[in-house]
Amino acid sequence: MPGLPIRAALPSDGAFLADMTVEAATWRAGVSRPRHEIVSSPEHRRYIAGWMRPGDAGFVAESPTGEPVGAAWYRMLPRDEPGFGWIGTGVPELIIGVRPLWRAHGTGRALLQRLADHARGQGYARISLSVERDNYAVSLYRSEGFAVVRKGMGRDVMVKRLA
Repeated sequence: MPGLPIRAALPSDGAFLADMTVEAATWRAGVSRPRHEIVSSPEHRRYIAGWMRPGDAGFVAESPTGEPVGAAWYRMLPRDEPGFGWIGTGVPELIIGVRPLWRAHGTGRALLQRLADHARGQGYARISLSVERDNYAVSLYRSEGFAVVRKGMGRDVMVKRLA
Protein backbone atom coordinates (compact mmCIF):
# COMPACT_ATOMS: atom_id res chain seq x y z
CA MET A 1 0.00 0.00 0.00
CA PRO A 2 1.50 3.37 -0.96
CA GLY A 3 2.18 5.90 1.78
CA LEU A 4 -0.79 7.93 2.84
CA PRO A 5 -0.80 11.71 3.01
CA ILE A 6 0.05 13.01 6.47
CA ARG A 7 -0.83 16.51 7.60
CA ALA A 8 -0.38 18.50 10.77
CA ALA A 9 -3.25 18.10 13.24
CA LEU A 10 -5.49 21.14 13.53
CA PRO A 11 -7.56 22.52 16.41
CA SER A 12 -10.62 21.19 14.56
CA ASP A 13 -9.26 17.61 14.78
CA GLY A 14 -10.22 17.23 18.45
CA ALA A 15 -13.16 14.89 17.77
CA PHE A 16 -11.04 12.70 15.51
CA LEU A 17 -8.30 12.52 18.15
CA ALA A 18 -10.98 11.38 20.58
CA ASP A 19 -11.87 8.63 18.10
CA MET A 20 -8.21 7.62 17.92
CA THR A 21 -8.02 7.58 21.72
CA VAL A 22 -10.88 5.08 21.63
CA GLU A 23 -8.98 3.01 19.03
CA ALA A 24 -5.87 3.05 21.24
CA ALA A 25 -7.89 2.03 24.30
CA THR A 26 -9.78 -0.78 22.53
CA TRP A 27 -7.06 -2.28 20.33
CA ARG A 28 -7.86 -5.88 21.28
CA ALA A 29 -10.19 -7.75 18.95
CA GLY A 30 -13.48 -8.40 20.66
CA VAL A 31 -12.92 -5.73 23.32
CA SER A 32 -15.50 -3.01 23.26
CA ARG A 33 -16.20 -0.06 25.50
CA PRO A 34 -18.60 2.74 24.66
CA ARG A 35 -16.89 5.80 23.17
CA HIS A 36 -18.44 8.14 25.75
CA GLU A 37 -17.09 6.00 28.59
CA ILE A 38 -13.53 6.21 27.28
CA VAL A 39 -13.41 9.87 26.30
CA SER A 40 -15.06 11.01 29.54
CA SER A 41 -12.79 8.98 31.83
CA PRO A 42 -10.09 11.12 33.49
CA GLU A 43 -7.29 8.77 32.43
CA HIS A 44 -8.16 9.22 28.74
CA ARG A 45 -9.70 12.69 28.75
CA ARG A 46 -6.33 14.23 29.64
CA TYR A 47 -5.05 13.32 26.17
CA ILE A 48 -7.77 15.17 24.28
CA ALA A 49 -9.48 17.78 26.49
CA GLY A 50 -9.00 21.27 25.15
CA TRP A 51 -7.13 20.17 22.04
CA MET A 52 -5.05 22.10 20.81
CA ARG A 53 -3.32 23.63 23.83
CA PRO A 54 0.04 25.36 23.74
CA GLY A 55 2.66 22.62 23.51
CA ASP A 56 0.34 20.13 21.78
CA ALA A 57 1.44 18.78 18.40
CA GLY A 58 0.26 16.00 16.17
CA PHE A 59 -0.26 14.57 12.73
CA VAL A 60 -3.17 12.95 10.93
CA ALA A 61 -2.94 10.33 8.17
CA GLU A 62 -5.62 10.48 5.50
CA SER A 63 -6.94 7.92 3.06
CA PRO A 64 -6.63 8.64 -0.66
CA THR A 65 -10.16 10.07 -0.47
CA GLY A 66 -9.19 12.47 2.34
CA GLU A 67 -10.80 10.59 5.24
CA PRO A 68 -8.72 10.69 8.45
CA VAL A 69 -7.58 7.16 9.28
CA GLY A 70 -4.98 7.59 12.00
CA ALA A 71 -3.28 10.13 14.23
CA ALA A 72 -0.28 10.50 16.48
CA TRP A 73 0.02 13.43 18.85
CA TYR A 74 1.73 14.47 22.03
CA ARG A 75 0.92 16.52 25.07
CA MET A 76 2.91 17.95 27.90
CA LEU A 77 1.16 16.63 30.97
CA PRO A 78 1.72 18.09 34.44
CA ARG A 79 3.21 16.17 37.35
CA ASP A 80 -0.09 16.41 39.25
CA GLU A 81 -2.07 14.90 36.33
CA PRO A 82 0.32 12.44 34.71
CA GLY A 83 -0.66 10.20 31.85
CA PHE A 84 -0.04 6.47 31.56
CA GLY A 85 3.37 7.12 29.99
CA TRP A 86 4.45 10.16 32.00
CA ILE A 87 8.14 10.12 32.88
CA GLY A 88 8.87 13.71 33.82
CA THR A 89 8.28 17.37 33.27
CA GLY A 90 9.45 18.49 29.84
CA VAL A 91 8.98 15.10 28.18
CA PRO A 92 6.01 14.96 25.80
CA GLU A 93 3.82 11.87 26.01
CA LEU A 94 2.57 10.53 22.72
CA ILE A 95 -0.69 8.87 21.85
CA ILE A 96 -1.31 7.03 18.60
CA GLY A 97 -4.38 5.45 17.09
CA VAL A 98 -5.11 3.97 13.68
CA ARG A 99 -8.40 2.66 12.38
CA PRO A 100 -8.29 -1.17 12.20
CA LEU A 101 -8.53 -1.34 8.39
CA TRP A 102 -5.39 0.80 8.09
CA ARG A 103 -3.24 -1.06 10.63
CA ALA A 104 -0.26 -3.18 9.56
CA HIS A 105 0.22 -1.12 6.38
CA GLY A 106 2.81 1.39 7.64
CA THR A 107 0.34 4.08 8.70
CA GLY A 108 1.30 3.95 12.38
CA ARG A 109 5.02 3.87 11.59
CA ALA A 110 4.77 6.89 9.29
CA LEU A 111 2.81 8.82 11.93
CA LEU A 112 5.25 7.83 14.67
CA GLN A 113 8.27 8.88 12.62
CA ARG A 114 6.71 12.19 11.67
CA LEU A 115 5.81 12.98 15.29
CA ALA A 116 9.28 12.02 16.58
CA ASP A 117 10.92 14.20 13.92
CA HIS A 118 8.67 17.09 14.90
CA ALA A 119 9.42 16.66 18.61
CA ARG A 120 13.15 16.58 17.84
CA GLY A 121 12.76 19.76 15.81
CA GLN A 122 11.04 21.38 18.78
CA GLY A 123 14.09 20.63 20.90
CA TYR A 124 12.80 17.69 22.94
CA ALA A 125 15.42 15.13 23.93
CA ARG A 126 12.96 12.31 24.62
CA ILE A 127 9.38 11.28 23.97
CA SER A 128 7.40 8.72 25.96
CA LEU A 129 4.41 6.42 25.60
CA SER A 130 2.61 3.68 27.47
CA VAL A 131 1.65 0.38 25.93
CA GLU A 132 0.06 -2.81 27.17
CA ARG A 133 2.63 -5.58 27.07
CA ASP A 134 0.62 -7.84 24.77
CA ASN A 135 -0.19 -5.09 22.26
CA TYR A 136 1.25 -5.96 18.84
CA ALA A 137 2.39 -2.32 18.53
CA VAL A 138 5.21 -3.06 21.01
CA SER A 139 7.29 -4.44 18.12
CA LEU A 140 6.68 -1.24 16.12
CA TYR A 141 7.80 0.91 19.05
CA ARG A 142 10.93 -1.18 19.62
CA SER A 143 11.82 -1.04 15.93
CA GLU A 144 11.50 2.75 16.08
CA GLY A 145 13.96 3.02 18.96
CA PHE A 146 11.67 3.00 22.00
CA ALA A 147 12.91 1.13 25.07
CA VAL A 148 11.10 0.10 28.24
CA VAL A 149 12.03 2.37 31.14
CA ARG A 150 9.34 1.34 33.63
CA LYS A 151 7.27 -1.81 33.98
CA GLY A 152 3.77 -1.61 35.38
CA MET A 153 0.75 -3.85 35.89
CA GLY A 154 0.39 -5.31 32.39
CA ARG A 155 1.73 -2.21 30.68
CA ASP A 156 5.11 -0.62 30.17
CA VAL A 157 6.35 2.92 29.75
CA MET A 158 8.67 3.28 26.78
CA VAL A 159 10.94 6.16 25.83
CA LYS A 160 12.69 7.15 22.62
CA ARG A 161 15.76 9.34 22.79
CA LEU A 162 15.53 12.05 20.16
CA ALA A 163 18.80 13.92 20.66
